[in-house]
Amino acid sequence: MSETITVRGFLGGEVEEFITPQGLPISNFRLGCTPRRYDRKTERWVNGDTNWYTVSAFRQLAQNVKSSLHKGDPVLVTGRLRVRQWENDKGQRGTSVEIDAEAIGHDLTFGSGSFTRLGGAGSGQENSRNGAESHAESSSDSFSSAADSVWSTDNADAQGQGQGQEQSQEKEVAPF
Repeated sequence: MSETITVRGFLGGEVEEFITPQGLPISNFRLGCTPRRYDRKTERWVNGDTNWYTVSAFRQLAQNVKSSLHKGDPVLVTGRLRVRQWENDKGQRGTSVEIDAEAIGHDLTFGSGSFTRLGGAGSGQENSRNGAESHAESSSDSFSSAADSVWSTDNADAQGQGQGQEQSQEKEVAPF
């Protein structure tokens, strides 16, 4: 049985960040998920009951979540589901539903976004596009240059360092 789920909802508060004594970054937030359905009797959309999840992110994902997400943001979360029973000092009992996140992103159904890739695996250095490009140039050239840099066999050419030299090798490009 797989305990991996994907949940769509809204951040119920700001992201909280913690650093363990070993230096492991952890970010937590509450995610509210309210289903909507069309009621034919009243001819209106109605909300169902809200389910609340505590989402935890670790390492680089935790750092990216803290700098990217804010209260009220629509997000998609994929991760491992954990359901815990608890009891407090006063004898009250309850159930906590938690997700250990593997991936988190904005839900683009509600707006648009942009992506900034970090340089290297977890290096923390940003590798953003040149801000001086016009939108028309970036939208027409960014896909091909991104595909070239990711899928090319000659990294120097993909980074524009071999522009004055004759190309003797063909690049392998993704089939999409």
